[in-house]
Amino acid sequence: MNATEPLIFVEDFEELFVDVQTQHVFEDQKFFTDCVPKLSTKEILEYYKAERARKDFKLFEFCKTYFHFPASSATGFVSDPSKPVEEHINILWDVLTKQTDQKGGTQIMLPHPFVVPGGRFREVYYWDSYFTMLGLQVSKKIELIENMVNNFAYLIDNYGFIPNGNRSYFLSRSQPPFFSLMIELLAEEKGQEIIIKYLPQLEKEYQFWMNGKDRLDKGNISESHVVMMQDGETLNRYWDKLDTPRQEAYADDVVTAKKSARDSKQVFRHIRAAAESGWDFSSRWFRDEKDMGTIFTTDIIPLDLNCLLFHLEKILATGFELKKERLFSNEYNDKAGKRSEAIQKYLWDKNESTFGDYDFVNKKPTGKWTSVIIYPLFLNIATKEQSIRIADQLEKSFLKKGGLATTLSFNSQQWDAPNGWAPIQWAGFRGAMNYGFTVLAKKIKNNWTSTIEHIFKKSGKVTEKYNVFETEIAASGGEYPNQDGFGWSNGVYLKLKNFEN
Repeated sequence: MNATEPLIFVEDFEELFVDVQTQHVFEDQKFFTDCVPKLSTKEILEYYKAERARKDFKLFEFCKTYFHFPASSATGFVSDPSKPVEEHINILWDVLTKQTDQKGGTQIMLPHPFVVPGGRFREVYYWDSYFTMLGLQVSKKIELIENMVNNFAYLIDNYGFIPNGNRSYFLSRSQPPFFSLMIELLAEEKGQEIIIKYLPQLEKEYQFWMNGKDRLDKGNISESHVVMMQDGETLNRYWDKLDTPRQEAYADDVVTAKKSARDSKQVFRHIRAAAESGWDFSSRWFRDEKDMGTIFTTDIIPLDLNCLLFHLEKILATGFELKKERLFSNEYNDKAGKRSEAIQKYLWDKNESTFGDYDFVNKKPTGKWTSVIIYPLFLNIATKEQSIRIADQLEKSFLKKGGLATTLSFNSQQWDAPNGWAPIQWAGFRGAMNYGFTVLAKKIKNNWTSTIEHIFKKSGKVTEKYNVFETEIAASGGEYPNQDGFGWSNGVYLKLKNFEN
C-alpha cells in the first residue's frame, strides 16, 4: 500500500460540488464529501452538465445515481443500557474498529486497523485517537494501539505530517500534536526503546510544525505555523495552508465570511486554523465572543499547542539520549527549555495570575479565560506556585456538576459553555495529579464518570460531549448534532474509572 493510490478531491467536482453544498442537498455537509463516486470525476461532471437542464432534474436523485452513500460508523449496533458502561464500551471497540477497504473516494487508505470516533465520523482523527488509546490500554488492546500509531507513522512518512483525519479534504492541516504522547503511552507497554523506533517520524512531525522558522525575521514575523515573538523567540500557532471554505462545511463558511464583511480569504483561513486546533468552534478564537465572523485564530499563540510541542521536544531529547546521541538530545532539551521560558514569558498573564493564549499581533493576552489553562499542569511546565493558582481556578470556576467546563462563555458554539469534553477532563485530572492536587483530581474524575453513567443509563449512549452545568439536559451547539459512539469519551471514561497512580 502507498499514498499514491488515487484520491478524490471533492472540489474537483466544481459546480456540482458547490451546488450540492449550497443547496443543502444533504442535512450534513460532510455527507457528500464522504460519498464514493461510481464513475470518474470527469464523467460525472459531464453527466451533470447534460442532465441538470432537464425540467424534472432532482439533484439528490443525481447524487444517488452516481455516488455510493456512506453509512454511519456504527450502523446496526443497538446498545443495552442495562449493562454497565464499561461492558458497553468493551463491546463497542469492535464496532468502532475499521479498516480502509473502499478505494476511489476521499478516504486515505491506511495499512492497519484503527478506531473511529463514531456517528458522522467515519475516519480516524488525529488528536481524538490519543484519548481513545487511553481506553484501549485499559482494555488491553495494545496491538490496536500499535496499529494506530503505525498508521500515523505511515501518514507522516507519506505526507510529512499527520492530517486532521485520513481524508483528502484534511490534507491542508493537522490537529494538536499528540503523536509524542501516543509514543509515550505505547512505551508504557513496550518499554522505552519504542521511542527510538519512531524517532524518524517524531522528527519529521517536528519539522512540519517548525517549517519556515529559518525565514522569520523582523520583516516577516509569521509564516505557516511559526511566529517570531518580540524578543526573537519562536512559538507556534494553528494554521491551514488553504484560504478557501472547508470542503466539509462549504456553505456554512461562505455564509460566515459574507456576514463578517471582512476579507473572505482571511476569514476562511482563521476558520480552518480553528479546525486544526480541535476546538471548532469556540469563543476562544473570536474577538467578539458572540460573533464567529470576528474569528482571528492565526493571530493567536495558543497555550495548548505550545505545551504539546514542548512535550514533543522532550520526547525527541529522550529518544536521542536512549540512542546515546547526546548532541541531538542536548539540542532538543535546549529547544524545550527555550520554549518553556517563552511560554512563561508570553502565556502566563501576570496581571490575572493565570495561563492563556496570546495575541501576537496586538502583543497582549487574548483575555479569553478557558480550560486550556490546564495544559501547563498536564505537561509539567507550570511552577508549583502557578499550579496552586490554576488548581484554585479550576475548582472555583470550571469544575461543574458534570465535570470541567470548556469555557464559561454561553453561546451557540460547541466548544463553549455549557459543554464539557473528554480531552479536557483527562488533561485536567492528569494535571491535578501531576502537582499533587489529588482531591481536585478525584472530583474531576467522579463528576465526569458519573455524568457518563447517568446519561448512558437513560439513553444507552456514550456521546461526543456533555452538558456539565445541567447534566439532565443534552449537550448542544455547533455545526452538527451531538454524536454517539464515542471514541474519546469511551477512552477517557475507562482510563479514569481504572486509574491507578
